Amino acid sequence: MFVHATALQVDEAQKSQLESMARAGTTPQKTARKCQVILLASQGVSNYSIAQRTGLSRPTILAARVAFTERGIEGIRKSKPRKRSRRALTPEMEQKILDTTLKTRPANATHWSVRVLAAELGVSRMMVQRVWQHYDIQPHRVEKFKISKDPKFEDKVRDVVGLYLDPPDRALVLCVDEK
Repeated sequence: MFVHATALQVDEAQKSQLESMARAGTTPQKTARKCQVILLASQGVSNYSIAQRTGLSRPTILAARVAFTERGIEGIRKSKPRKRSRRALTPEMEQKILDTTLKTRPANATHWSVRVLAAELGVSRMMVQRVWQHYDIQPHRVEKFKISKDPKFEDKVRDVVGLYLDPPDRALVLCVDEK
């Protein structure tokens, strides 16, 4: 089944430090349990028996053993820093998602979907979803989403929205519908 794990080599100074950390009330439980694992492993107890005594899983026990052999007591106290796998959303990427969504159409479709746009731009679908949610963009809803053919549409929208958000002093703003 599993290969019998060899006993860890722990010197007396490390052993006394591990015992005091395991007993101390101020030590976080995560660290105290790892100290117990290392102390049991130094006595030659099998990983299966350690798992039964401590209630930890076998992968957790193996990870604690590896952390102690590689980095000593510091490996028990501090976890290894994880690598960030997710790309950060930069303002340039956000603008690219917005421009592509609002100004173009996908081939063989009437509007962009999250997955199609993500594949087109080479980003995750959740990144596209977050940008759409932040700006309340819903390309699949016709009553809320229209792409204008006017080349100066974006400038006109900024002017109108600017009037509403920051009107000049004593200004009268009238709206007249074309229809």
